[in-house]
Amino acid sequence: MRYEAPETMEAAVALLASDDNARVLAGGTDLLVQLRADTIDPSLVVDVKKIDAMRTVTAEDGGFRVGAAVTGAELGEHEEFKSVWPGVVEALELIGSTQIQSRATMGGNLCNASPAADSVPAMIAAGAIATIEGPNGSRDIPVEDVATGPGRTSLRKGELVASFLFPEQAPRTGDAYLRFIPRTEMDIAVVGAGVCLTLDESGLCTAARVSLGAVAALALVPDEAADALMGTSVDEAALARLSEVASAAAKPIDDKRGTKEFRIQVTGVMARRAAEIALARAKGK
Repeated sequence: MRYEAPETMEAAVALLASDDNARVLAGGTDLLVQLRADTIDPSLVVDVKKIDAMRTVTAEDGGFRVGAAVTGAELGEHEEFKSVWPGVVEALELIGSTQIQSRATMGGNLCNASPAADSVPAMIAAGAIATIEGPNGSRDIPVEDVATGPGRTSLRKGELVASFLFPEQAPRTGDAYLRFIPRTEMDIAVVGAGVCLTLDESGLCTAARVSLGAVAALALVPDEAADALMGTSVDEAALARLSEVASAAAKPIDDKRGTKEFRIQVTGVMARRAAEIALARAKGK
């Protein structure tokens, strides 16, 4: 196996395009585990942590551009981003231990394409856009369009996720992410729910996005869940409706972490609770 650590995006793309069996190393918290378990055998590993553009958080068009190799610990220390998108930061900070946080990245969490990835529903709820660099230049796609199935992505040969654009946030907007896990820390989500909502001056919900994780092969973005909040004051009736439609949208499997029936029920509970937190944040509480 060959290891390369390019310092430019162009060099990284050229390396990835040169080998059909190349893998990107961002934080390595998934890749190194897979290597040790002999579940993958790449002929080339391209470490992208020396590429400055992938390691920075910058202001852009009223929002933020976050490099795909920015670690969870680094984003958690970025006070401006954290004040605007606390749900995204909270989701990323749920990935592993303190030690893992110093390495794990949103780019790696997304491209590992686990249905239970914590940062993905939070990014989807926030409306984040992934910028992909490749041999044919740059393209932007919604975060929800990157993964195509467990362990699979829509990236073409030579492409990598370079950064994420989090759009300018409207006034009176709040976001939140919650998950259910069997243990109190360092476990894989049985159910995850990300919610972002915006209120008008009268307190009515004018925009909403809901994303559910760990309850289907891909993170779900059920329109009917957002519709349950739209045009309401996010009152008890709206929250009850959200819980109902979120549970109905879930298509989980039975496994050692939970039964289908349990996950379906918990999906509604997590979606409702995340919406309540997002609502409080939208109101400035």
